[in-house]
Amino acid sequence: MEDNTGRQRGAPEGPAGTGRDAAEPFGTRRLDLVPLRVGHAEEMAAVLSDPALHAFIGGSPDTPQALRSRYRRMTAGSPAPAVSWLNWVIRLRADARLTGTVQATVHANAGPAAEGHGHGHGAVAEIAWMVGTPWQGRRIATEAARGLVDWLGRRGVRTVIAHIHPDHAASAAVASAAGLRPTDMWQDGEVRWRGSTTGR
Repeated sequence: MEDNTGRQRGAPEGPAGTGRDAAEPFGTRRLDLVPLRVGHAEEMAAVLSDPALHAFIGGSPDTPQALRSRYRRMTAGSPAPAVSWLNWVIRLRADARLTGTVQATVHANAGPAAEGHGHGHGAVAEIAWMVGTPWQGRRIATEAARGLVDWLGRRGVRTVIAHIHPDHAASAAVASAAGLRPTDMWQDGEVRWRGSTTGR
């Protein structure tokens, strides 16, 4: 498979609050990245319905109702003032179809503990992506992830990280194309990848 899933940590599972930043629409060569809305749940439940998408991250596909609840929490924002949950759906412009999601959990002015690498200057974002099985093999996740890293860089994020299962070659390829490189740090059985938005 060309692309599949990166895992986002700090994802909204608990009470909702208010984050500082907000997702804004942006585009790449083939894609429109649209800020996530609760109303996307029905279509996205179908897009992400293949259990194989969870082979490396665990869990199972959400029902439309469960996804609506999840999206409601996600769009409400982080309870931590210095943390922002930014979420987009990926629309393939030529087909006018939703194909997946990208996410960024942004820690404003994160210190070494947040980044885990001792570079405590500027904002740090943890990114993740998921593309539905019918649209894999078309470099959609790669294009979306690269666009996301560029967008984050224009908004003051200096460091981008992702956590990827060591056997997930497709997701590793997406991270590499987005400018991230594997580190020697592990978390919950996954390798931490790290990249910079400067000098791209």
